[in-house]
Amino acid sequence: MAAHMRKELVLEALQMAVERRRPAKGVIHHSDHGSQYTALLFTGRCQQAGIEVSMGSIGDCFDNAVSESFHASLKKELIHRRPWPTRAEARSAIFEYIEGWFNPRRRHSTLGYLSPADYEQAHHEALAATKLDGAGVTPEGADKAPAACSP
Repeated sequence: MAAHMRKELVLEALQMAVERRRPAKGVIHHSDHGSQYTALLFTGRCQQAGIEVSMGSIGDCFDNAVSESFHASLKKELIHRRPWPTRAEARSAIFEYIEGWFNPRRRHSTLGYLSPADYEQAHHEALAATKLDGAGVTPEGADKAPAACSP
């Protein structure tokens, strides 16, 4: 969390995500057309990490509905409920909301009423089962990427 939206912010977030999650090749990073996401350095780092870059249509609020829903929930359930005297307090509360509540416990209709963590676990289990049976048949839901719920 920073006081700016420059490319350095998204580069640091990308690096943190890659180091923490170690995504498989072909993961998709979807964003708007903000200059920080269209910067050659950012798209190059995505390419180095095997991450495909996807950008929504200009003016189309529906292509990123899951992300928009997350931000609406964050604002309604946390941000707008109290004042935030310091950036550090807000950052800490947002981290706790995402890592302590939203990802592990909050259920989502988009994910079949599973939490993001439970959906991701089921996704990985389905992929592992597919690899074990060797049939090449994808179990239901295994072809869907888990929702990313990090700021």
